[in-house]
Amino acid sequence: QLQLVESGGGLVRPGGSLRLSCAASGFTLNNYDIGWFRQVPGKEREGVSCISRNYGNTNYGDSVKGRFTISRDRAKNMMYLQMKNLKPEDTAVYCCAAELRGSSWSCVCAKYDSWGQGTQVTVSS
Repeated sequence: QLQLVESGGGLVRPGGSLRLSCAASGFTLNNYDIGWFRQVPGKEREGVSCISRNYGNTNYGDSVKGRFTISRDRAKNMMYLQMKNLKPEDTAVYCCAAELRGSSWSCVCAKYDSWGQGTQVTVSS
């Protein structure tokens, strides 16, 4: 059973910080392109940040550049999204994802084929 499980979401005030974690089981996460995506009801899923398996390529969505950082812990088979200076518009369900097919590098949702169930992040006063 291949599985990704997110944690770390919650309710925070504007300007606050959260670190989301994603634990992988059943496969070695560091062999694959990985990413964080978010979605709110009625809107398309948005790529937040992705990082390639081998060459250090990274992508950050325009709305999160300078505030969010994606990282891997290869020894623990986990990935993280450090979120700082959170804004109300960051409110969404955040999902981690991995690409198991070996397709070309991108941070497009359709590329990714293994997904976690999501964790809710709510930024509100």
